[in-house]
Amino acid sequence: MTPLILLPGMACDAALWQPLQAELVAAHRAGPVVVADVQGRSDSLPAMAALLLAEQPGDLLLAGCSLGGMLAMEAARQAPQRMRGLALLGTSARPDTPELISLRRNAITEFAAGRVEPLLRANALFAFHPSHQAGLVEAYIAMVLRAGAASLIRQNTAVMARADLRPTLAAITCPTLVVGGADDLLTPPDCSREIAAAIPGAQLQLLPECGHMLTWEQPQALADLLLPWLARCG
Repeated sequence: MTPLILLPGMACDAALWQPLQAELVAAHRAGPVVVADVQGRSDSLPAMAALLLAEQPGDLLLAGCSLGGMLAMEAARQAPQRMRGLALLGTSARPDTPELISLRRNAITEFAAGRVEPLLRANALFAFHPSHQAGLVEAYIAMVLRAGAASLIRQNTAVMARADLRPTLAAITCPTLVVGGADDLLTPPDCSREIAAAIPGAQLQLLPECGHMLTWEQPQALADLLLPWLARCG
């Protein structure tokens, strides 16, 4: 039994995967489909991956969005022999730039002061393609508010401190699907192209009219890619 572990993005929860979960459960007959929450219980990317690997023994299929994709790549670095497939969605293997670190530090200051919702409302539109903003922005804000300031601070701190994962990608040998939003302003398509180019045999797809929130913006197009990937993984 090989579980399919769904890894949410920063300050996200199982709602991020809800549009696809029933289809994934129906398609994945080799084991359970589990939404992980280790990103909310650890203080660094390596610690998140170590906790995931400890709690989910044996072979794994990992599908991760954004921070979840970083976590999947880190788990593959720590336990390459256990990976049976990776789906890396709207994510990056690069470390944060000094500019991004400065932005995150400023955000952490706002979160610590209790100004979570104003900052979210000022920036949430950047997570979506304009054609999807009206229906999804409020749901996104509600999901992040459920996570709360402490989780936002912890996860932003972990992302700021992450290592450059690009040198580890060539060692990945399992079937790998890389998907990005063609209009993603937070993790630009070049990040997906870079990951796919570094992993031998990786499949790359950029979804049109799609920003950073792939599972909500283009759930059917994403499912149409994930189901054949699952079949390849066995």
